[in-house]
Amino acid sequence: MDWYLRVLQKYAILSGRARRTEFWMFTLISTIISMVLSALDSFFGNSPFSGPGSFSPISNLYGLAVLVPSIAVGVRRLQDTGRSGWWLLLTLIPIIGWIMLIVFHAQDSESGDNRFGPNPKEYPELT
Repeated sequence: MDWYLRVLQKYAILSGRARRTEFWMFTLISTIISMVLSALDSFFGNSPFSGPGSFSPISNLYGLAVLVPSIAVGVRRLQDTGRSGWWLLLTLIPIIGWIMLIVFHAQDSESGDNRFGPNPKEYPELT
């Protein structure tokens, strides 16, 4: 949970680097929260699967709340691998772009300092 809160504290910070643990723990916890909120929406009769024009207010509000932190941690993760945050635009390419982005996010950090800052593995107090 600490990793999740750490990303929320860096709400819109696009500079620096994010470790794999920070990115994937935020993604995992955010996915679990989304699933629970979707279940709540379904319980209250607001399921996105209930037909045309349906609305899931709880899930949608959460999605909007974590949109900017998700983008920010994704950019910082790409920067940790030595890539520009612009690579995040691969999400606009269906399937192939998503797979490439997952591979980039799963790669190990670029060793030592890079143009985006010091390696967070070597300086844990900066994360």
